[in-house]
Amino acid sequence: MAQNLQGKVALVTGASRGIGRATALALASEGAAVVVNYASSSSAATEVVAEIEAIGGSAVAFKANVANSDEVDQLIAATMEKFGRIDVLVNNAGITRDTLLLRMKLEDWQAVIDLNLTGVFLCTRAVSKIMLKQKSGRIINITSVAGQMGNAGQSNYSASKAGVIGFTKTVARELAPRAITVNAVAPGFIATDMTDGLKAEGILQMIPLARYGQPEEVAGMIQFLASSPAAAYITGQVFNVDGGMVMA
Repeated sequence: MAQNLQGKVALVTGASRGIGRATALALASEGAAVVVNYASSSSAATEVVAEIEAIGGSAVAFKANVANSDEVDQLIAATMEKFGRIDVLVNNAGITRDTLLLRMKLEDWQAVIDLNLTGVFLCTRAVSKIMLKQKSGRIINITSVAGQMGNAGQSNYSASKAGVIGFTKTVARELAPRAITVNAVAPGFIATDMTDGLKAEGILQMIPLARYGQPEEVAGMIQFLASSPAAAYITGQVFNVDGGMVMA
């Protein structure tokens, strides 16, 4: 199997579990050295690094809250000191603080916007400076079907993920002249910690394929966009991995 990212470096935010973990492993399988970013789960991040090393890959775990500008700068500086380049950025870190609009506290609104949207802005802005000098790079932002169709009780989350879509399309236009692609992947209901505790019966009725997706299925799309030569002419697009929930 060809390793299209051999000699390249990939930074995955929120990579200690779920979609981020699966993505880190998928990019490592393509030969990338992977920066496993995490905010609090150091043991989980260390486990991801160990899994990558076990398959002969290279990885390092760096702690940073990507909603914090100073910590993002430190994350990028540490990555550059370690590897000297960044070829792939996957903006995956995200949270939910769900409740109906009339019950939502301002701090719950702001916390979700800060991490899910401002975090994408901060990381992309920092990494794009490096990619512009390299005249190459691939950026993949994780949005959600909630940003396309809305979801009751998730006004903050849906707004943040809709913002990621608009951000993706704009930045794709700005960076295209330097051969940097920027795309978004929109998962539906994926079997992760974020969907634990949801009542599956009603949700499955909304999904034509009638099942939750797996993190590896989302990671497969990210892997294609990040590594495949066939993805070099794709930018500014949103790819749904949702079992058919959104059909536009």
